Amino acid sequence: MNSSSRPTHRLQFLARMVQKEITYLQQTDRRLFEAPFTREKAGQLEQDIDLAERVDAFVSRFGRLQDTVGDKLLPAYLSVVGEHVGTALDNLNRAEKLGWVESVEIWMALRGLRNQMVHEYMEDLDQLAEALNKGHEYVPMLVKDATSILVDMETRGSITPQASRT
Repeated sequence: MNSSSRPTHRLQFLARMVQKEITYLQQTDRRLFEAPFTREKAGQLEQDIDLAERVDAFVSRFGRLQDTVGDKLLPAYLSVVGEHVGTALDNLNRAEKLGWVESVEIWMALRGLRNQMVHEYMEDLDQLAEALNKGHEYVPMLVKDATSILVDMETRGSITPQASRT
């Protein structure tokens, strides 16, 4: 592989990864939130292993999609299209200006929310339920933003269509 094809191969790989992460997050989101997640459900986590595993999967997949898009895909793609790559905040601001992400403020708030989901997991049942439900509310936006970047990558010819759908 020559050095000029490496960024393209990396984008292809990241696009496939993001598409899988979208699918897995949506699956877990549907399973965990078939009914509202309540304080009572949070109180059952120690006894209900299936529920605990779904919560773990949701928190993990929510964070993983956010990390992969924000920390890997976005900087790699900005570089390929000749944009300046900066801090995560700089990259998100540029992505918002380019119409790829809905709101930098929400993305930054979701990073804090993810931390809250993890840290409140063992402590405060009300805050855990609230954080999980808030995360659930933002899954469609995360998916839309990730998909928007993938579509732009396809439109510009940076990836082949099958790279984001396999």
